Amino acid sequence: MADRAAGPKSKAASPKIDAKQAKASAKAAKQAEKARKKASTDPADMGRIKQIRRAYQLTHEHDKALPFLLLGAFLLPIALGVVFGLTVGYMVNAVLIGIGIGVLLPMIVLVRRAKAATYKRYAGQAGSAEVALQMLPKQWVSNPVIAANRSRDAVHRTLGPGGVVLIGEGEPGRVRALLTSEVKKHERVAYGVPVTTIVMGDKPGQVPLSKLADHIKKLPKVLRPNQITDVRQRLRALDAVRPTVPVPKGPMPTNPRQVKGARQAMRGR
Repeated sequence: MADRAAGPKSKAASPKIDAKQAKASAKAAKQAEKARKKASTDPADMGRIKQIRRAYQLTHEHDKALPFLLLGAFLLPIALGVVFGLTVGYMVNAVLIGIGIGVLLPMIVLVRRAKAATYKRYAGQAGSAEVALQMLPKQWVSNPVIAANRSRDAVHRTLGPGGVVLIGEGEPGRVRALLTSEVKKHERVAYGVPVTTIVMGDKPGQVPLSKLADHIKKLPKVLRPNQITDVRQRLRALDAVRPTVPVPKGPMPTNPRQVKGARQAMRGR
């Protein structure tokens, strides 16, 4: 009799236990995700304030004048607002406008200085062209290191309104040979779409890393969005038959131990 009486109660209690366990699991998962985002260095996992703080920290490492520039960008509009209010009138409105500009202007300064610091940080490293490609607008679709040799010369590609753009990075003589080979391959699948070549560098006739993104954006617009999608599909077919590129993507490390590991990766070890 006791077992029969306990049966319905245990069945009734089971859904409550399951609900509590599910709630506890959801709470634990939420806490784990919160901890992961807190420890993450990926900007996508950060809040806006943390993104700004992180951008400031990284930029300040290579731009020691940054705090003074930001302070000046904040105070100058407010000072101008006060001067305008004293000379013309409308003091309250002038100061409020100055404060509004004083909040916005430092953000603009930080973005511009952050870009400059990023280029400075990666300048001279193999694979640094990828940094500039990441600065392009969303309508540009980039593929870093589509071709390379064991000397770490590389060809990167981006596709957008300006057509197909191949960027060579490395020793100019070897890079031009790589570019010539890639132009022939791309012209076979591009069907009349312009294939532009750029050699990245600081010598005459080359485009510096800091100006690469702007140089690409200024190319004459020859493709519409639907044409970009069509050419992208054809380029995927070209990439599908390529051998694996023996160079890790992204800027190469400068630490001796990291460089040794990267060279071993190039040899397939």
